[in-house]
Amino acid sequence: MADDTDLDAASECALANMARVRPVLDKIADKWTILILTVLCPRPSRFNAIKRRLDGITHKALADALKRLERNGLVTRTVLPTAPIGVEYAITPLGHSLRQPFEALCAWALTNGAAIEAANHEHDCSKPKP
Repeated sequence: MADDTDLDAASECALANMARVRPVLDKIADKWTILILTVLCPRPSRFNAIKRRLDGITHKALADALKRLERNGLVTRTVLPTAPIGVEYAITPLGHSLRQPFEALCAWALTNGAAIEAANHEHDCSKPKP
């Protein structure tokens, strides 16, 4: 782990650049972005294939997220010359550049999920009942 001096410097840098950092994080750190880009990372996919892979996402939430990701340059949308017309979504090089940090975040979630659940349980059990 980094020493306190490194952590202080990183914290100061993040705080000093918050006006530039926060809008970017707002675009990539929402409920579905990481999972959508994870689905698209290995290969382009059609809308319904993405929806099937993301258990629990609604049609509207996926459509809105894909539009936002396209607008932010993280995903491309290609109309396929099929009957009926199909649409395929693919990750862009910019979106692909998020692969390593997203994989690290997913690995962290797998490693620490049980600890977070235990902390939630401990916190909830320690609160006095009304």
